[in-house]
Amino acid sequence: MMMTIDAVEAFEALDWQAQPIDCATCAHQTLLASGQCESQHACVFDRYALRIDRFFRWNPALAKDYLKHPYFEVRAIAAKYVEVFYLPQLVADEDETVRWSAAQRLTLSQLRLLRTDPDREVRIRVATRLPETELKSMLHDADYYVRTIVARRLPIGLLPLMIHDADREVRSEVAKRIALSSLRLMADDPEVQVRLVVARRLPAAQLSLYIHDADWRVRYEVAQRIDEKQLYGLQADDDEVVREIVQTRQRLSALMSSVSLSQCGVQL
Repeated sequence: MMMTIDAVEAFEALDWQAQPIDCATCAHQTLLASGQCESQHACVFDRYALRIDRFFRWNPALAKDYLKHPYFEVRAIAAKYVEVFYLPQLVADEDETVRWSAAQRLTLSQLRLLRTDPDREVRIRVATRLPETELKSMLHDADYYVRTIVARRLPIGLLPLMIHDADREVRSEVAKRIALSSLRLMADDPEVQVRLVVARRLPAAQLSLYIHDADWRVRYEVAQRIDEKQLYGLQADDDEVVREIVQTRQRLSALMSSVSLSQCGVQL
């Protein structure tokens, strides 16, 4: 459960090594005197991130002095406030939280250095920020979610490169965006989740591909949209729900035809 700000404020002032913080010996006496820091509320030496963040929010100019602090939370939060030209020194930081924080603000040239970062969260951040035209370099990332982000942002013309991705979530994202001219290449995907996306996007004239699909959910999608003249292929479907939608559409079609003929008769 996430702690509220009030709950954090109630904790005693301890540093990252669980030692009591003594404001009387602090290096920031002038800040304390001017109300720019406060014990248990805004303190760079406290172990709680909220208090550290508040200190840098009040004193952003001091963030650059703490980029090599031994406590990773201090370095990660300082990365939010320093000028961007200080951030490159954090690209190789030993802690992934620090690198993730830096990745949110790094310039493009520095961000590229983190494309192969060992931590997935860092690479997710990189995939979110890289220009779409540079995402091809992350097509084969080891983590499925990184590739999912890539599939959501990659230029449409490059999406065919991902139609055989090992993960169904990734392929589903590809199927949602790939050009219709290439969508049929995914029609035989082994996962129903992917085939459903394909069936929902295919033009009605091409849905006959799925009349005999192994999964009733795909056939149900087909039954809702396929041309009425091809509904006969689903009349004896194994699934009752599919047969019902076929019968409903056929009855409606017959009714509309009757109405049309009646109107023609009146006009004559």
